[in-house]
Amino acid sequence: MQTNNLILESIKTALRDGKASVDLKEAATFNSTGGRTIFDDSFASLRYANPLRVGARQITTIGSDQAFVVKTGNATNSTNPWGYSAQVDNGTPGTATTFWQLPVRDVNAVLPIRTAVLSDIENLDATIVSDLLLEFSTIEAQSMISNNDQSSTTTTSTGGTYGLRGLNSYPSGSTAAFGTNGAAITNGIHTVATVTQGTSSIAYNDIVSLASTLPSQYWNDPSMAWHMHPNTILALRELKDTTNLPIFLDIGEKEGYSVGYIFGHPVIPNPYMDQVGSGKFPIYLAAWDRFLTIVDHPVVSIQRLDQSQPGFINIFAEKRVCSTIRDVFAGVRLTY
Repeated sequence: MQTNNLILESIKTALRDGKASVDLKEAATFNSTGGRTIFDDSFASLRYANPLRVGARQITTIGSDQAFVVKTGNATNSTNPWGYSAQVDNGTPGTATTFWQLPVRDVNAVLPIRTAVLSDIENLDATIVSDLLLEFSTIEAQSMISNNDQSSTTTTSTGGTYGLRGLNSYPSGSTAAFGTNGAAITNGIHTVATVTQGTSSIAYNDIVSLASTLPSQYWNDPSMAWHMHPNTILALRELKDTTNLPIFLDIGEKEGYSVGYIFGHPVIPNPYMDQVGSGKFPIYLAAWDRFLTIVDHPVVSIQRLDQSQPGFINIFAEKRVCSTIRDVFAGVRLTY
């Protein structure tokens, strides 16, 4: 039956019975194929969230600044600690503390959405919010690795002086050392033990040298892991021995993954890191629970602003975070 006939019949029924309903979903003129369009639940493509959170120490704060204190030095006499007589702080060096302080940084966004779209598409508001939080996670990851909080001229995309203190911004040295002591933004810039590649291309011996540089007391830490860009992992998979077999086929592997583990420790693909051949620090090896601390404000602010613009709502989201190398001796990195 044509749509106009259905409507006329419903009018007649309403006049006779007092009410009527008309179902047009099968009418050929309703759309090109008949019926109506039903939306599936909306979704967002999966983002690569911050992989540093896999093993890093994570704490919360209610402050706008976070302070860190480390006990350094030795109390015992390194020459002769034995005997019954009391020996007060005779270590070399003696017991001391190092202190530094960092501000908690803010990342936020405002997203306008048509109210009509929200009413039509199922799950859209939840999808937008969850994807926005994942977007924040990708932004914080890039800042935690590559931002220089001492410079606002070259690193504004990762925050500059308003961003986090990136791992790559810490100076390099043959041995690790804590930075200067104090509450200024220039304090706590530690020196990270860094190994230089032997040649322009990464080699097996570079991995061995990097592993050997990490102090042995950290090797049994359950958070021990390598972080590498996926292209760096590819370069290691392509390393071959004199018989043209992959070097990392079985050496140090677990569960049959090629470069899934190296020397018994997992390899974490981290796309926010430099990649071998086109970056400064393509590999980090660390006991991450001791090496890196991520400080989160416990409240992530998400607000829905209904009256900001006719026909739209605005979703405001804000996240506050801070990060620092805490135990500088617990991690090493490769450069070239």
